[in-house]
Amino acid sequence: MEWLRITLCLVIMLRTEGLYVNITYVQTAVAKGAVCLDGSPPAYHLDRGFGAGVNNWLVQIEGGGWCNNVTTCLARKTNRLGSSKQMIKQLAFSAILSDKPQFNPDFYNWNRVKIRYCDGSSFTGDVEAVDPVTKLYYRGARVFVAVMEDLLAKGMKNAQNAVLSGCSAGGLASILHCDSFKALLPVRAKVKCFSDAGYFINTKDISGAEHIEAYFSDVVTTHGSAKNLPISCTSKMKPSLCFFPQYVSKEIRTPLFVINAAYDSWQIKNILAPGVADPHGIWHDCKTDITKCSTDQLRTMQGFRLEFMKAISNGLGPLINSRGYFINSCYAHCQTEMQENWLAIDSPKLNNKTIAKAVGDWFYDTSEPFQRGDCPYPCDKTCHNRVFDI
Repeated sequence: MEWLRITLCLVIMLRTEGLYVNITYVQTAVAKGAVCLDGSPPAYHLDRGFGAGVNNWLVQIEGGGWCNNVTTCLARKTNRLGSSKQMIKQLAFSAILSDKPQFNPDFYNWNRVKIRYCDGSSFTGDVEAVDPVTKLYYRGARVFVAVMEDLLAKGMKNAQNAVLSGCSAGGLASILHCDSFKALLPVRAKVKCFSDAGYFINTKDISGAEHIEAYFSDVVTTHGSAKNLPISCTSKMKPSLCFFPQYVSKEIRTPLFVINAAYDSWQIKNILAPGVADPHGIWHDCKTDITKCSTDQLRTMQGFRLEFMKAISNGLGPLINSRGYFINSCYAHCQTEMQENWLAIDSPKLNNKTIAKAVGDWFYDTSEPFQRGDCPYPCDKTCHNRVFDI
């Protein structure tokens, strides 16, 4: 059966990835200092809506981690995550960006946008000074504004329905910018936000160190992000903690839907068991393939899942009816950008709903708010668990 699943997935990918969308450079942003790490203009890909979706907008923010100091930001400066000069000119649109109703029934005819990620701060940075030696520009917040202004001028100012979404670091950006995105649009527009694999939690690693908290603190400091994080959070705690959704999302007023794996593969590899906490590589095999985890490692991961679900519960805040979540027990990261996870014959399901169905129903209010967790691994047989080569 495994070969049949793989064959079906390949057929779906070939059929859905036939749509390639050209890149758009926001050249006017350069004069405003709204640039990538290397000073190049920001960029996005836009596929125009049609029919009943002509005034609807889905804006998807690309992921790609962060840079937390000069060294790591210089490393990004020479690739697509730090320079629009290195980005491919055409990008395949599929899954949540597909233009085919059978693969994306609720958003296929919307204006669908993929914002490219080249600032390393989830679009929060803004440092005026530019070091003459490194020539690094920390301007993520300006990039976000410049791209939004360009999209508004291209018709988003007339939006009737709109979604801000994103994957990973882009999923975090969709949370951090959720309310500001809504504020840009017509008062009567229906606006909601989706975060896919962007709910990074603040927890200790396997050595007991607060690794991710220190890392995010460095990101916020390097990029001068504090002033661009939601003041509803920064007024109550140190700004670096406001990079964690569990602390900031409870204050967000715009409806928010979180899609995440409870055993998020990026978080297991980089938050729970980062290399610095595992110098002898005891977790190497487990991190590449969850089926290779020992009993003790699985026990540790079950503890991580409980912490994750607690962070979800705490992060919902008082606006419970305007929040939704789809938290499955898969070893995965970013599930809305791959057709096999978004909507296919054997897509992951909770309460017999695919991610696409749960998200669509939630946006259009066609059912009660979808708020579902999952049973602990390995009970969910609908999962497409990631297996890594390294």
